[in-house]
Amino acid sequence: MIKAAVLGSPISHSLSPLLHNTAYAQLGLSASYEAIEVKAHALAQFLDEREATWTGFSLTMPLKEEVIAYAKHVDDLALRIKSANTLYKKAGEWHATSTDVIGFSKSLEMHKVEIKGHVVILGAGATARTAAAACDSSQTHITVINRSLARVQAMSDAVIESELSFLNWDDLSVLDDADLVISTAPAGVTDSIDLPAKTSAPYFEALYKPWPTPASVKWASGGGSVIDGLDLLIHQAIAQIAIFSGADFDSALMYSKLREVGLAALK
Repeated sequence: MIKAAVLGSPISHSLSPLLHNTAYAQLGLSASYEAIEVKAHALAQFLDEREATWTGFSLTMPLKEEVIAYAKHVDDLALRIKSANTLYKKAGEWHATSTDVIGFSKSLEMHKVEIKGHVVILGAGATARTAAAACDSSQTHITVINRSLARVQAMSDAVIESELSFLNWDDLSVLDDADLVISTAPAGVTDSIDLPAKTSAPYFEALYKPWPTPASVKWASGGGSVIDGLDLLIHQAIAQIAIFSGADFDSALMYSKLREVGLAALK
């Protein structure tokens, strides 16, 4: 039996239990997946107190960075972006990885967005590093809009091939020349920012609730296409479901079902 949960704080709003439990039911698997409140600096104690029957955990903020120090095995990608959203048992030991990078990549691929040219990322936290890793290639120049120099080194470590530059929130004119814009900023941060009057580049909003965000509405009104954070949530969840279940399944069909139940839950 699969026994798993999503951990974080706050966590009551999470759609992950709905998505995971729907998927396991579709696959005909016996499974239990719940949401559990775990605050910052409490992850190690929480995990140490769990019995050995747990399959794994999904991790959201503020635990994606904290888990790196806990897991015995952390893959290279998670180490590179200093963030892991998936913790699973293998041979009795905890392994940490990130399916968020896959989530960004699969979402862009599904919307036929070619990752090249100038990518602008709003924000510089763990989700921004994940987005940067997904867009990292010799064909991209990534500009990060951030407030703090403290995050520059971690973001730089996440990018290997792309040219990388940093601007502050006073330099949003860079959006005029973007080929792709990804917002990883917390809810409300982008509500009042100045956006180009006309937009042609895709806008990827990592948030899914509340939806639509004011920025996504403004972007669409200017002519640009918008990808919502529900897509990111679903694609990263599908990768987690494969890890937790070990099952082979049609990802496209699973996406359609999870998108259906996710949208219904957000109404």
